Amino acid sequence: MRATTSAAPCLPCLHGRHGHGRASAACLLALVTFLVVAACWDPRTQQASSWFLSSSPSSAPSSSFSSSLTNAGGVGGEHLLPTASSYYSDGGGGRNSTSKEVHEEVRGQGGDHDGFLSFVNNSSSGYGAPPPHQISVTPPPPAPAPAPAAQLAPAVSPVTGISDEVVQTTPQVQRRSRDVKLERLEFGLAKARSAIMEAIRSKDKRSPLADKDYVPMGPVYRNAYAFHRSYLEMEKQLKVYVYEEGEPPVFHDGPCRSIYSTEGRFIHAMEMDSRLRTRDPARAHVFFLPFSVVKMVKTVYEPGSHDMAPLKRTVADYIRVLSSKYPFWNRSAGADHFMLSCHDWGPYVSSANAQLFGNSIRVLCNANTSEGFNPTKDVSLPEINLRSDAVERQVGGPSASRRPILAFFAGGNHGPVRPALLAHWGPGSRGRDDDDPNGVRVSEYLPRGGASYTDMMRHSRFCLCPGGYEVASPRLAEALYLECVPVVVDDGEYALPFADVLNWDAFAVRVRVADVPRLKEILSAVSPRQYIRMQRRVRMVRRHFMVHGGPPRRYDAFHMILHSVWLRRLNVRIAADAQG
Repeated sequence: MRATTSAAPCLPCLHGRHGHGRASAACLLALVTFLVVAACWDPRTQQASSWFLSSSPSSAPSSSFSSSLTNAGGVGGEHLLPTASSYYSDGGGGRNSTSKEVHEEVRGQGGDHDGFLSFVNNSSSGYGAPPPHQISVTPPPPAPAPAPAAQLAPAVSPVTGISDEVVQTTPQVQRRSRDVKLERLEFGLAKARSAIMEAIRSKDKRSPLADKDYVPMGPVYRNAYAFHRSYLEMEKQLKVYVYEEGEPPVFHDGPCRSIYSTEGRFIHAMEMDSRLRTRDPARAHVFFLPFSVVKMVKTVYEPGSHDMAPLKRTVADYIRVLSSKYPFWNRSAGADHFMLSCHDWGPYVSSANAQLFGNSIRVLCNANTSEGFNPTKDVSLPEINLRSDAVERQVGGPSASRRPILAFFAGGNHGPVRPALLAHWGPGSRGRDDDDPNGVRVSEYLPRGGASYTDMMRHSRFCLCPGGYEVASPRLAEALYLECVPVVVDDGEYALPFADVLNWDAFAVRVRVADVPRLKEILSAVSPRQYIRMQRRVRMVRRHFMVHGGPPRRYDAFHMILHSVWLRRLNVRIAADAQG
């Protein structure tokens, strides 16, 4: 592993013009160089420095980010997280409240970044997103010895390109003790990174890992072997601390039978979990903020007021209580904390605290990259509409030969995508051919007395999944449950669930809004053999979206959400903060 550093030389090169006093000048230069290097070097950060990329500037609200962002590339230029999926069927600095300095460096784009969770099957036509970034949350290290003030050359910001004329001094600071427990946690995470990177390099040289329940294999994964290794490392190491503050229903509660059911199901499963949850916050890798935005809307929001300020105040006050009672939020500036929401207002509520929005892991159904969702830091939560606990009865469907309808959609005419869909393929539209039994069936409401919504999906080869008011749709999970190949209709702003692991173009189709009039042409071009493969893969990947009526099961939606959180925690290194 080749270590890299983003730090500029501590002292510029000096050139003397006269031979007089060379010996004394050389001694003085050596002494000053030793003192400055000693002040700049910290043994706690050197060994792991090559794991972390700097964070790209966020679109979050202005934040007093209390962490130092340092550059460190992965082994061989490989990264642990990708950006949002972009395939299509057509081929087409500052200081904060804790006075910690903020340093940013943007890694240059380009090169081979086909590491773990990169989009190995991404088509060349996808609109390119920048390479993923990782952040290192590192309090500035204390100097081991006093050093004289030294004026450095004007620093040029890699973000703004503006030179800041400053005089930087190194004050005398007494060495203090480290957080040994945190160092132990970070050491374990470093071992996990090493195991995952080794799995990336040797995926074609090793036999599949042993697993009594399930062995990920096949093209539905971007790297099945590395995902399996990462999942096993998560099971072995990850510990989640759930803050106990707060009272139901706003906290520690959530909906379990509605379109927002993944929010409530996760909260309840996290409260009951005994293997991945820890009661000792000092042993936790991540910290869960157990509030429910859905419950807030029902209990805190006044209907019809259009005033969401009370929701933001609730979250802001909660974080204020936690940050004053515990050291963990301030230690990482919230970077090892995560929230979860399936309500459309989840992103807005997260802006109640700048660090929550910009640093924390936000697990959101409304994973809209045009509204601040960052796939390298945030997690896309699948929207699953559960009507009962008997989930297993809602899954399964006939084979391809027993699905006469080419494509199907039924739903309200709202949002930016559905009007175009209904205008071209809805009843009475020019694109619709009611005499074609294998055509595209799109309507706002199904006729009474006819086939049910579920039956229509079961008899369709493709199920259209446009977003509504926001980008997410429960039809995506419904299609997977009913073994109907999903068709995502958007312009790329939706970060698909678990796209850090799953290769969506192996079992789904993605169509731009401008290509809605070509839907029949695009879908008819999928050969019967290719469709059979895609449907088989839908059946394989369904386990990762299952929400069970009883306790969670390995590799299901609950564990896949936690695995996505685990990956993002691996991208953050928190230096052991000094204790007074």
